[in-house]
Amino acid sequence: MNEEISIPAKKVDALYERLDREAEASGYHLNPDQEFTRELVKGLLINEGRYGYWACPCRLATEDKQQDLDIICPCDYRDSDLLDWENCYCALYVSDEVVRGEREAQPIPERRPPEGQRPQDISARATARPGEEPSLPVWRCKVCGYLCARERPPAICPICKAKRDRLERFW
Repeated sequence: MNEEISIPAKKVDALYERLDREAEASGYHLNPDQEFTRELVKGLLINEGRYGYWACPCRLATEDKQQDLDIICPCDYRDSDLLDWENCYCALYVSDEVVRGEREAQPIPERRPPEGQRPQDISARATARPGEEPSLPVWRCKVCGYLCARERPPAICPICKAKRDRLERFW
């Protein structure tokens, strides 16, 4: 069923401005193609109306928030996609190079495991019992102490904005 859902332009504009402000404050950038980006923002609002959460507008949501936690924007794959491809899967978030016009946002491979192969609780991948090592490396910002568990450290610390070279492997 291809239903047309109307979202007021004011609502799209308000969310666009909010996401842009939050992205820049956290060391990220929205795609500089404002028309394209506003369509993605509209998709987030449509999905919020459909499912009650901001499922990535470029992926199929299951309508079960627990199963879709990994694709609620900003998705769990954003940082890895930015590191490897200079933009996230839907190209809402892009690298400094894309913002400066040195690279273009491009289609990238899907990182999300197929249904049936997804962990029930994405955060469980980084959880370890006492005496066990976590399954993901833990990174610590040497400036502010921020900790995160992921394959590679973020490009910029979301707390103090220190660059990646100021994050160290903690565990």
